[in-house]
Amino acid sequence: MRPVDKTHDPQLQSWVESANAPDTDFPIQNLPFCRFGESESETRIGVGIGDRILDLRETVRAGVFESTLAAALQQPTLREVMALGVADRIGLRRNISRLLSTGEDQLRDLTGGTRSLIVEQSAASMWVPVEVRDYTDFYASIFHATNVGSMFRPDNPLLPNYKYVPIGYHGRASSLVVSGTHIRRPIGQLSPDGDGGAPTREPCKLLDYELEVGCYVGPGNDLGTTIPIDRAEDHMFGLTLVNDWSARDMQRWEYQPLGPFLAKSFATTVSPWVVTLEALAPFRCAAFERPRGDPSPLDYLSLESNETGGGFDLRLAVSLRSEQMRERGLAPHEISRGTFRDMYWTLAQMLTHHGSNGCNMRPGDLLASGTVSNRARTSRGCLLELTWDGELDDPVPGTQRTPIELPTGEKRKFLADGDEVIFHGYCEATGRRRIGMGECRGTILGAPSAL
Repeated sequence: MRPVDKTHDPQLQSWVESANAPDTDFPIQNLPFCRFGESESETRIGVGIGDRILDLRETVRAGVFESTLAAALQQPTLREVMALGVADRIGLRRNISRLLSTGEDQLRDLTGGTRSLIVEQSAASMWVPVEVRDYTDFYASIFHATNVGSMFRPDNPLLPNYKYVPIGYHGRASSLVVSGTHIRRPIGQLSPDGDGGAPTREPCKLLDYELEVGCYVGPGNDLGTTIPIDRAEDHMFGLTLVNDWSARDMQRWEYQPLGPFLAKSFATTVSPWVVTLEALAPFRCAAFERPRGDPSPLDYLSLESNETGGGFDLRLAVSLRSEQMRERGLAPHEISRGTFRDMYWTLAQMLTHHGSNGCNMRPGDLLASGTVSNRARTSRGCLLELTWDGELDDPVPGTQRTPIELPTGEKRKFLADGDEVIFHGYCEATGRRRIGMGECRGTILGAPSAL
């Protein structure tokens, strides 16, 4: 676990005034990393502070940031920063906090010169923080797994391996896109109308979002070695928001016997912001308490400190805004709210299991949690669950759906063209400054005329 230190002091203030606003996602206690620039081939890395970005490359070149890490800070992506050891990352955070703190005149005085060290977020083009080479999506919410299983296997909703194995699949890294990118409705094979019939190929009719939390891998391991559970968090750099868009009708037809394929690979949206494990230190919590009678994890996934502090007290919310709502100037409408602390498997267990067969994890690899759903209907993390009328305790789950209703009177069981989906996340605790995750958003465009 990372230490709680002076960088988390709730009284700490920044000379960047917007960072001191009570409603900002990025107070000086946060300091999330990002990647920005004029084009994807001309990027640099920075740190969010209020409504600004500290340009780390220019800060180093200005001679303000004298650090043995200077080479990593001048790279076009976060890969080399993610590869740093924990001690270097803690030291880097403390140095950045010092530079941005009230009373640090050296950096503040340089911001008005010809070389701008502080950039307005609203004027910056944001990019995926690192070129992700490998992306794995898990299935770590037992509430989500049970709900979905109940729809398709009412007599056996949760398969017997679920409580022993962190289930995941290898996703498509090339179709990861940054928040704000429009998403084309995919075209694919849809199930036949009846037994023995042929499928059709047409635009997806049951398009959905999935609210997820992603974790970027830090240093990683060599091929043929493992990441022990007691070292897993040394290899975790930071968290981000992820939307794993899903074509449910395509998924229903293709998922057996090998699992998700074209129903998932057309796009996954990630936030441009990475909130480090160092920033999240005051908001750790116990892992989800397994119900009595559930098996304990196997030894390689068991660790007392993971049970007592392996969770993250991260609150999450999903909002939707239709095209009609935008035309009428209406704000996004919140449709669900949940928490990340109730995941059946911790991120450390997911990472350890992923590398347990000798698979090499590399800096910048992305692990996603799977849909974050809790017990209450209002905390379900996708429309597949949110509009479903079944309940976890219903002995005979049905398939009836009640659509959500928007302020315009429009109703949704699944996403329509023009719908914009927005995720937000934040951490707060008594005696601590609230920190946010930024946002993860995407708008659905109609299917292309030919694909």
